[in-house]
Amino acid sequence: MLDRYWHGATSRISPEAPVPVVHVKASEERLGGAGNVALNIATLGATVGLMGIAGKDEAGDVLSQRLVEAGVECLLDRLAGYSTITKLRVLSRHQQLIRLDFEDGFDAIDPGWLLERYRENLDSADVLVLSDYGKGALRASRQLIDMAVAAGKTVLVDPKSRDFSVYHGASLITPNLAEFEAVVGRCENEADIVRKGMALMHAHAFNALLVTRGEHGMTLLRADEEALHLPALAREVYDVTGAGDTVISVLAAAIGAGQDLPSATALANLAAGIVVGKLGTATVSVSELRRALHEQLDLGSGKLLSEEQLLLAIEDARAHGETIVMTNGCFDILHAGHVQYLTEARKLGHRLIVAVNDDQSVARLKGEGRPVNTLDLRMAVLAGLQSVDWVVPFSEDTPERLICRVVPDVLVKGGDYLPHQVAGHDCVETNGGKVVILSFKDGCSTTRLIDSIRNRG
Repeated sequence: MLDRYWHGATSRISPEAPVPVVHVKASEERLGGAGNVALNIATLGATVGLMGIAGKDEAGDVLSQRLVEAGVECLLDRLAGYSTITKLRVLSRHQQLIRLDFEDGFDAIDPGWLLERYRENLDSADVLVLSDYGKGALRASRQLIDMAVAAGKTVLVDPKSRDFSVYHGASLITPNLAEFEAVVGRCENEADIVRKGMALMHAHAFNALLVTRGEHGMTLLRADEEALHLPALAREVYDVTGAGDTVISVLAAAIGAGQDLPSATALANLAAGIVVGKLGTATVSVSELRRALHEQLDLGSGKLLSEEQLLLAIEDARAHGETIVMTNGCFDILHAGHVQYLTEARKLGHRLIVAVNDDQSVARLKGEGRPVNTLDLRMAVLAGLQSVDWVVPFSEDTPERLICRVVPDVLVKGGDYLPHQVAGHDCVETNGGKVVILSFKDGCSTTRLIDSIRNRG
């Protein structure tokens, strides 16, 4: 399917009928239906091919072009005399006013071609996704599943048919609650979902069943396992369009990457919470998932990062358009000068990294008796500052190697340095960043503080 969006302002009611007049100023086209599933999987970095049916028309041309641009192997059967299913949404101020569907369906099409091409490509796949929209392309779904199961493949089904026997033998089926209740009857509570779901699994030889329940989250059922109920994680629901596509896409990518089903389901639940905060059919990126996972698990209390963890955090930050600021030092005894300096550094961007000399490098730089506080204590105190986002250790006398790996947008140093005297300045400036020198607060010095304590002793 092709999803089209027309955007425009409304300022008056039509004199012809009591409807708003939309002055269309912009339009966009997105992959819909199974195309959106394939796009979501490709966005997550997996290799994906799409089989299905489209018309040999302008909309089909756009559909094929979008798939190729997204890195999806396009295996569509383009049929002359048929129209590609297209859904046109008219929006004003991000509110949908009307949706116009252009479709005739493909119920009369012989599925033989699809079965043959499927047979030719099955060996190259790890996971099969049947994205059923009830338009006629999957009338041979039982045969597709049987062939995949015989080949030892995992089969995921997003169902549309009320006759679940057509999906017999699937590894996992993912109905939403309305689709589930249309088959098993109304469920008053979670116990009903579990009881009726287990019976449905047994009747049709499903290995697992995932019921997506909107604001109530998800329920995962597996034979001989306790039901897994996951709460909804959406912060703000903006548009539920395509949320089911996102769920099965993340499941497929995660299972294909070797995750077990509970872990894959947790990721899919997280992704659904992200995508419903976007307008229209949308995708979820790896960086968005990783950041959401870190926030959910409170891994951000892991401000204390290894070098490799830091690089991943920076990748996520840049994917969100954030500016990276970096500074370094021993920070042996944290004082007011440090706090002021780090607060000023943080104002230069969205994220502040503090690189800290390890104990051996402090001893080489500062001499006998230093550091007063060990590395873990110094890093913990820095992590407690609101201005600091991430703290990372380094073992060299200067952080030049680390800076050249991070390549911050802004490199900050305190004191009377000139920019060209700061370690790592060339890497930063070569990549379009800048070096900023900040002054320390008068009268604040770790060395002076230590000497004062010793003299009093």
